Amino acid sequence: MAHGVGLADILRNHGQPWLASHVLSAVQEKAWRAIVACRTPALGGHVESCDHCGVQRYLYHSCRNRHCPLCQTRAKEAWLAARQRELLPVPYFHLVYTLPHALNGLAECDSRTLYALLFNAVAATLNEFAANPRWLGGTPSFSLALHTWKQDLGRHIHLHALVAGGALAADGQWLSAARGFLFPVQALSSVYRGKFLDALDAARKADKLRHDVAKDDTSWRKLFAELRRHDWVVYAKQPLGGPAQVLAYLGRYTHRAAISNERILGMEGSTIRFRMRDSANGNRKKLVHMEADEFIGRFMQHVLPGGFKRIRHYGLIGPAHKAARLAAARAALDAPAPDPLAVESVEAFMKRVASIEWLICPHCREGRFTVVAVIPPANRPPLRGPP
Repeated sequence: MAHGVGLADILRNHGQPWLASHVLSAVQEKAWRAIVACRTPALGGHVESCDHCGVQRYLYHSCRNRHCPLCQTRAKEAWLAARQRELLPVPYFHLVYTLPHALNGLAECDSRTLYALLFNAVAATLNEFAANPRWLGGTPSFSLALHTWKQDLGRHIHLHALVAGGALAADGQWLSAARGFLFPVQALSSVYRGKFLDALDAARKADKLRHDVAKDDTSWRKLFAELRRHDWVVYAKQPLGGPAQVLAYLGRYTHRAAISNERILGMEGSTIRFRMRDSANGNRKKLVHMEADEFIGRFMQHVLPGGFKRIRHYGLIGPAHKAARLAAARAALDAPAPDPLAVESVEAFMKRVASIEWLICPHCREGRFTVVAVIPPANRPPLRGPP
């Protein structure tokens, strides 16, 4: 199978040996089942027929699991449409906050706690800098998106922050960021590290960590010494332009699975071939050969805890009082409110995303497809085959 291979194919073809020696959590098992069943008879679907020439096509339902590479385009487009109504006519800044790899062991055991601490530390840091009159002196507007992987599917926990270039002052004025500059990165890194480590130590004292290192005082002190020894990476990318550029840029960092099917190039025996960007060599594309057992194990470590929100919004676009705060910001910027009726139809959406005239028959180019039958879901085989 050297062409058209996707993640589901790898799980179907090589999953049983891996499952024989590994135990899945409930959320990992749910993701596995969804990915394998996605757009297959297992989920059911419907039959469409051209009303002119009579040709038929079978369409199967998507699983809509957030870890499935097939299901992220539609979710991303819907999410970006909602964000379009929240963007302000100002430059935006992209910051990346990383966790040291020394914390990877904790993440494997206590991922929900560690990820929550990361969100809280980054949000508190950005809010603190924005409130400081030295930098801005108001309420910021920013979104955070969690990624846990590197291009080779290794663990690399980091948050992408998209921050509006300014803040809303208490008196209703808009305070703009200096051109090309938001906050000093070294200071951000130091404050972020301090907030995270304080919160991590408090979580340990509250007995919220299960990992062995948290149960032993000597191991804990050794871990903290290592974490304090190095600067924590906060990377600031170039400021972005207006809303259209921001949306296009943001789309690269939201609703991603750990690996896209486009990057998977093939399977030869038990070896998986996939493409990655090599950051050590100027982001050049690199071909990777990896055993299926290793590939599956690396992918499964990126399944998020059940119900965990990996994209969150803060400040002016935080859930509380968002409409009023955004209205105040637009008034300060003399910007019009977005058109609430600017919602595209499903047909227009499919034209744009799939780049096809979705309902027009490709055979006769005259008829349109209509639903003529429903396909009920098929019985799914057990996750683990017979011994």
